[in-house]
Amino acid sequence: MSEINSITLEIIANGMTSIAEQMGVILTKTGYSTNIKERKDLSVAIFSPQGKLLALAQHIPLHFSSLSGAVEILAEKYDESEIHEGDVFIANDPYTGGGSHLPDIVILKPVFYKGKLVAFMVNTGHHADRSRRGPTVYDEGLRIPVIKLYDRGKLVRDVMDLIMLNFQMKYERHGDLNAQILTNQYGNDKLIELIDKIGLETYEEFCVKWLEYGEKKSKIAISELKDGEYEFEDYMDSDGAGHEDLKIKVKIIIRGDNITFDFTGTCKQVPGPYNCVPCALKATIYYSMLAVLDNSIPANSGFFDSINIVAEPGTLVWATEPAPVSDRESTTQRIADVIFGAFSKMDPRMVVAAGNGAQSFLIFDGDDRRFNRHYVYVETVGGGSGARFNKDGLDTVHVHMTNTSNLPCEALEMEYPLLVERYAMSENSCGAGKYRGGTGIVRAIRVIDESGNTSVSAATERAKYRPWGLEGGQEGGNSSLRIYRDGELISYDPKPRNIPLRSGDIVELRTAGAGGYGPVTERDPDIIKQELRDGIIDEKWISDAGLDPDSFR
Repeated sequence: MSEINSITLEIIANGMTSIAEQMGVILTKTGYSTNIKERKDLSVAIFSPQGKLLALAQHIPLHFSSLSGAVEILAEKYDESEIHEGDVFIANDPYTGGGSHLPDIVILKPVFYKGKLVAFMVNTGHHADRSRRGPTVYDEGLRIPVIKLYDRGKLVRDVMDLIMLNFQMKYERHGDLNAQILTNQYGNDKLIELIDKIGLETYEEFCVKWLEYGEKKSKIAISELKDGEYEFEDYMDSDGAGHEDLKIKVKIIIRGDNITFDFTGTCKQVPGPYNCVPCALKATIYYSMLAVLDNSIPANSGFFDSINIVAEPGTLVWATEPAPVSDRESTTQRIADVIFGAFSKMDPRMVVAAGNGAQSFLIFDGDDRRFNRHYVYVETVGGGSGARFNKDGLDTVHVHMTNTSNLPCEALEMEYPLLVERYAMSENSCGAGKYRGGTGIVRAIRVIDESGNTSVSAATERAKYRPWGLEGGQEGGNSSLRIYRDGELISYDPKPRNIPLRSGDIVELRTAGAGGYGPVTERDPDIIKQELRDGIIDEKWISDAGLDPDSFR
């Protein structure tokens, strides 16, 4: 085998990434639900025949958990002789299917070149079909292990019938699943074209060398970090089921080119749906490392395999069956905050202050009389991003583990019997500092459905524990979730579940801002005056920050 040079390695890697990015576009353009076609709640990747990640499109970091987990389970469950051209696999289960929560359905397609297995095309999309939750994973929806949906190109009808029987909105599920299948076929064809150009021998050498390169780059970057042990802990508000103050603790241990993330001391798993299975924890650690280390390190399994993880089974970050996991995304946000907090002990300039620290969401469930069908509307709402040592935090964005788009008001009101009352920056939510944290979001939605069968489930975090600042920067603003009826507040629970709504009721979600960086006394007064004029802050924010409001009038 000829030795592949670094230039060829990079060219092929870029070609693989291009295929993955194109797959993401295909899935977005062909998806049926607003969750996929508008909000882009999806991810795609290419894996080697051995289940090692080769290329990952830049979509949602948390989704890497379900992509990689499903491939690992497939490799364990099926012998290569049982995998054929034309096969398509499906999975979503966190405990038997490599998933991280049930709405994320993974579709896997083995790729063959002249009869030889050369890759797996894998994608996932969030299927918003159920809104009701329960105290175990059994109550969260249909659990699908890694099984064949197509066998040698032929649909396994019994499997599809069983899956569809468990969904309310079959028209959406069929459309989205077909889009996922089409996307993998597109990636299959493009990879075959690439191998035709470079040759199978070169491609197989690339698969080996690319992983070796990822591990080598990672080891070099880790060795440049300062040896030591760095600890940090933070708390989630609650699990929504009666348990509060959920501690997440990490100790980062660095010795030469070895790094270990030790989560000993984290609280036990809880009855609420905030538990993380191992693959979700791993995805969060991998993302955090990529954010801190050399950004030229490829996001492949060579890099990921260089990281050591210690966590106790049965805890919030390493849940065991039957712990519920549907809202695990908020927990991964807090895990990322804790990891960055630990790295700040080494050098605060390496990281940002705490962001909004949540995957705040709204789920409206009801009947749409306009189309005489059931609907489930899911919206995940961003917030503030933490300030850094030389720059303000970003306003009104998703942070860290989630990266979905917002659903435009026009699309929302066209698709669902709902009306957007307010969509704006959350004033005074930015943490004060030399560089301020980003602002949160206010999103208020009115029910205009008169079917009498509408309910809402929602959740936000950082309602109790505010996002922390760095180097004298102050905390970001809290989140809140309120429901109004006829102008009166009827609920202020930050994690309401299955609340019946009437026509005219308003659900208002206010997401957290983010922590600041450095003393606010060093902030440019002209910038504060401009933000006061723009309505981002008011005089209360100025006085709470310890400044004199009179000096900014």
